[in-house]
Amino acid sequence: MTDSKYFTTTKKGEIFELKAELNSDKKEKKKEAVKKVIASMTVGKDVSALFPDVVNCMQTDNLELKKLVYLYLMNYAKSQPDMAIMAVNTFVKDCEDPNPLIRALAVRTMGCIRVDKITEYLCEPLRKCLKDEDPYVRKTAAVCVAKLHDINAQLVEDQGFLDTLKDLISDSNPMVVANAVAALSEIAESHPSSNLLDLNPQSINKLLTALNECTEWGQIFILDCLANYTPKDDREAQSICERVTPRLSHANSAVVLSAVKVLMKFMEMLSKDLDYYGTLLKKLAPPLVTLLSAEPELQYVALRNINLIVQKRPEILKHEMKVFFVKYNDPIYVKLEKLDIMIRLASQANIAQVLAELKEYATEVDVDFVRKAVRAIGRCAIKVEQSAERCVSTLLDLIQTKVNYVVQEAIVVIKDIFRKYPNKYESVIATLCENLDSLDEPEARAAMIWIVGEYAERIDNADELLESFLEGFHDESTQVQLQLLTAIVKLFLKKPTETQELVQQVLSLATQDSDNPDLRDRGYIYWRLLSTDPVAAKEVVLAEKPLISEETDLIEPTLLDELICYIGTLASVYHKPPSAFVEGGRGVVHKSLPPRTASNESTESPETAPAGPPSGEQPDVIPAQGDLLGDLLNLDLGPPVSGPPLATSSVQMGAVDLLGGGLDSLMGDEPEGIGGPNFVTPPAAAVPANLGAPMGSGLSDLFDLTSGVGTLSGSYVAPKAVWLPAMKAKGLEISGTFTRQVGSISMDLQLTNKALQVMTDFAIQFNRNSFGLAPAAPLQVHAPLSPNQTVEISLPLNTVGSVMKMEPLNNLQVAVKNNIDVFYFSTLYPLHILFVEDGKMERQMFLATWKDIPNENEAQFQIRDCPLNAEAVSSRLQSSNIFTVAKRNVEGQDMLYQSLKLTNGIWVLAELRLQPGNPNLMLSLKCRAPEVSQHVYQAYETILKN
Repeated sequence: MTDSKYFTTTKKGEIFELKAELNSDKKEKKKEAVKKVIASMTVGKDVSALFPDVVNCMQTDNLELKKLVYLYLMNYAKSQPDMAIMAVNTFVKDCEDPNPLIRALAVRTMGCIRVDKITEYLCEPLRKCLKDEDPYVRKTAAVCVAKLHDINAQLVEDQGFLDTLKDLISDSNPMVVANAVAALSEIAESHPSSNLLDLNPQSINKLLTALNECTEWGQIFILDCLANYTPKDDREAQSICERVTPRLSHANSAVVLSAVKVLMKFMEMLSKDLDYYGTLLKKLAPPLVTLLSAEPELQYVALRNINLIVQKRPEILKHEMKVFFVKYNDPIYVKLEKLDIMIRLASQANIAQVLAELKEYATEVDVDFVRKAVRAIGRCAIKVEQSAERCVSTLLDLIQTKVNYVVQEAIVVIKDIFRKYPNKYESVIATLCENLDSLDEPEARAAMIWIVGEYAERIDNADELLESFLEGFHDESTQVQLQLLTAIVKLFLKKPTETQELVQQVLSLATQDSDNPDLRDRGYIYWRLLSTDPVAAKEVVLAEKPLISEETDLIEPTLLDELICYIGTLASVYHKPPSAFVEGGRGVVHKSLPPRTASNESTESPETAPAGPPSGEQPDVIPAQGDLLGDLLNLDLGPPVSGPPLATSSVQMGAVDLLGGGLDSLMGDEPEGIGGPNFVTPPAAAVPANLGAPMGSGLSDLFDLTSGVGTLSGSYVAPKAVWLPAMKAKGLEISGTFTRQVGSISMDLQLTNKALQVMTDFAIQFNRNSFGLAPAAPLQVHAPLSPNQTVEISLPLNTVGSVMKMEPLNNLQVAVKNNIDVFYFSTLYPLHILFVEDGKMERQMFLATWKDIPNENEAQFQIRDCPLNAEAVSSRLQSSNIFTVAKRNVEGQDMLYQSLKLTNGIWVLAELRLQPGNPNLMLSLKCRAPEVSQHVYQAYETILKN
């Protein structure tokens, strides 16, 4: 008879009957009753009323009954803490029982009862069990210390349990050692500053000895612990690697990955000239390959880890290409991951095999997979130059299949091949043009337009092709519109006499008929370039474009090094550091690979060199789909040959004259250019009526003159953005930005009337918000706003309004009224407009405040791609009221200690770390209101990058 009978009863009034049975004199009856109680508890019935009766059953020498009672205790001790104290005596007694199983059971249950009142009674029994003669009891007690530390850390430290735990690392039993390591690692994770696992060569030796005899989980704990150790030299690193290598043949994949992590980390310290280094590379490949014969879910985890390993050391798996070939029954997530690794491993030696495979994949039925396969052929062409011709002919074969999505992907990748190898494969353009009508995806259409514009001089009917796209200009996506505008301007610069009408038509569509600010701005810039200085226009628009590099999706090197330290954990599957997905960030320690030893600097042979670009060069990244700014600045506007470099933000775009000719040249006579005196006369519709009007209306706003030039010396001002589109406000369009100048905050608004009636009686009101922002004066629009008229207003703000915490913190809800209606919109204000001028803290005060703010309030961020030195960073931040309190240099890193104060009196302290040669800055923020930190970090990023 099984125990299932206990779960089938549905009788009423059970509690009373069970009470009687629990107090029975017969042992069997008692045991039956406890089983019934546990069954009821398991299915969710409340049997807490029986607590005293069940506790009475603890006094027994029957192990099964004891286990059941302890199970009940663990479940109900939290809800009945006063009753749970009754059980303490029994625990103390059981911890001295002659049977080691009972001693271990007692100490395990004590650790699971999370009741503060009881913990102090458990210290004595736990101390005895930690020194018990039986290893089973000791290993259970070791884990109990970690559980107790979680409940009451101070008590564990005061009682000296941590020292006892450290002593257990030298225990003669491997399982005790493993559990002691696991417990110490767990405690160290929640207290990163405490140097608990103080590893030295002696303790490492003991761990390695225990490694061979542990259970698989014990081995994982020990290997993870070894991975946190930094050997003192390459000889010690090699010795550890030699002793860890046998773990690679373990049956458990977690043990294998943990061993790979240790080896990958310590290989950093080994010289590449060593024979052992080559041997180790050979030994690492088979276990990784074996992981790919597991079930799909495990395969996926293995592939994500292999992806990291291949980026760090491609030489490990360079001969194992075949295992990454896709099987017909692989799930799509495994297929895509394998494809990615295949491209990373592609080299001149195996490219023929790879291309044959990829061509096969391109005829599969799974659309996503086919697209990725076609893209992969393009990536191979860019990566392995010798194979480019073969790749192009493979792509042309695929285009001949006339399968729509295959053709479109092929055209997108051929565009990239043209960028890598200009003037080499243009003979295929005719084939591409044949498929023009079948293109319906924005990315493919944009790629085709780019090709036509770039090679317009070789395509006889380029103007007709581009004109065919122009017919449905307003129905195209922004990506296609931008590309079309640039392509027609290129065509015009190459064939000015035949295409004057076409360029005027596209400029009119882009500047006059479009609501998209990116498109309008680009249209006006081209129009201004063409009308001011055609020669300069040619130099800018038709400039040499930088070649693109093969690996645009490589993980950034410092992040890759950190992820290598997390092989076999969730971070290696997400390809993100734990700080990006562990909530609260408590206990997340940034890990990095050990520094290379001097002997490592040997030159690499071309065969083992990593596939990516040399460390000194940054790969030119192909702008992602939809990255319009990238598109504007990378694809079509090469840097001008003369004049200042192109600015990368809209504020600077306004402030810096692109060609150095001065803004006034726009109003003056047009110089004679390619097309004679009447080079480009924008059609009447394209010239704003108020071109001659004073700056502050019409054209000037496109170059953001008002918000850019006047305040360059003050704090950073974001470009104006449309806050309320005309469609949603019966013709009233509101754009704006926020500024802070000499202690006063203002909201710079631009009101445009796109309706057919005059607008009057304007007023504005803010909802309650996080920092009490409110208008300091009424909204002054001095004259009625006529149709098609624009007016600019600066509305002064103060911070004495009503306060209510908003989500997100910098959300501002605004109501604007006029004679037509009341309109509502919300916008996010940048936090740096609230940084006050008296935000510089005294050094001593800074130090005391930093120590005073709890560590859990500290938030860490990374500001990427900011190649400024400490002085530039400091002065740029100071102009936005972020003050440098102190600066020092630690081990070659510049450390800036900064303070800022918000209008509501909240102080934020910052530590900014700059490493020469590394464009990424590390920012640590401490604040008594930690919810502010994320927004302060965004302010830092905005100020430093603009």
